[in-house]
Amino acid sequence: ILIGLVGSEMCIRDRKYFIVSVCFMKRSSPVKVMTVFGTRPEAIKMAPVVQSLLAHPEIETKVCLTAQHREMLDQVVDLFKLPVDYDLDIMRSGQSLYDITSRVLRGLEEVLEKEKPDYVLVHGDTTTTFTASLAAFYKQIKVGHVEAGLRTGDLASPFPEEANRQLTGVLASLHFAPTETARGNLLRENKKDENIFVVGNTVIDALLSTVKKDYTFEDEEIQAIEEHKRVILVTTHRRENLGAPMHHVYRALRRLVETVPDTEVVFPVHRNPLVREAVEEELDGAAGIHLVEPMEYEPFTNLMARSALVLTDSGGIQEEAPSLGKPVLVLRDTTERPEAVKAGTVKLVGTGEEKIYQTAYRLLTDEAAYHAMAEAVNPYGDGRSAGRIVETLLYAEGISHKKPSKFIAK
Repeated sequence: ILIGLVGSEMCIRDRKYFIVSVCFMKRSSPVKVMTVFGTRPEAIKMAPVVQSLLAHPEIETKVCLTAQHREMLDQVVDLFKLPVDYDLDIMRSGQSLYDITSRVLRGLEEVLEKEKPDYVLVHGDTTTTFTASLAAFYKQIKVGHVEAGLRTGDLASPFPEEANRQLTGVLASLHFAPTETARGNLLRENKKDENIFVVGNTVIDALLSTVKKDYTFEDEEIQAIEEHKRVILVTTHRRENLGAPMHHVYRALRRLVETVPDTEVVFPVHRNPLVREAVEEELDGAAGIHLVEPMEYEPFTNLMARSALVLTDSGGIQEEAPSLGKPVLVLRDTTERPEAVKAGTVKLVGTGEEKIYQTAYRLLTDEAAYHAMAEAVNPYGDGRSAGRIVETLLYAEGISHKKPSKFIAK
């Protein structure tokens, strides 16, 4: 260290001393990075990060699953061939937020004590995200927050995701913001600018690696939809939309396929019993509406590419669909992803039956209105976000002198 300091002081007089300084300041051992995730959306967005970490011998990579979700998580792990070092397997039937939080916190205590990573990388806004960050903080391990800075400003919307991401932001050492808007949110919360890196969204990395031009669906019902039919892809799962709001959404869907005859709805129905109950009451047996089981990631993204219009209350789909030129109607009153709304490729329509119906009907019957949304620029990523995250870690640890590149939406 002393030689390094002396070299730095003398570098003005002689460049070779500066080179000596850098050599002595570099780490002599790999940086140890543990990624922690527990749900399907987290796994999708962290898969490119894990793959990029594994490609760098300067990094020792460990993967820990909490399995906050089980089957849907495993599908993504298998698809991307992710090596799993630890599986907490916390999922239980009927689990509450208290159950998830306590089991993740206790499970990670032992894992972190054994591995002692330099960084724990978490993603987004799940209960796993916040609790893993808290567990790392208790062990004085640095936290890197992937997809940092998304905000609605309302802790109750979405619940509990908004609180999870804000709390994670308090604990994080490095903030990997997907956009300039997210960076601005973090700066307003007094996060240090030098700790914020705009990298784009890793979901675009994952998406571009799975969509295929001539994809064949194993689900015969989907594969059999006639080519001239326009597909409306629908997903609903938000806690705040359970009950009457979902009934309103489903009634609007029924009206759409009745009044726009060249359309068919494909609806992968969430496993939540309350969602299924509402779907059965409103849509069971409706002509032109295909109620299918939740889909694995690869067929789902290829179905999105096949669709004309997407209706969703999901967060990630608001980023993915615009990359494929698909207009998105968001079945929520708020969004933590305002960039696409501003760009014009996403519209917030809430859960009122009439507004959903009228907005979707116009897009399906007014060619100019449709193309205005479909051809808007996607502000979320270019497929190189995971690489930027790894660049940042290497730079932050002195392993690389190359300053990490920044994602700039075009």
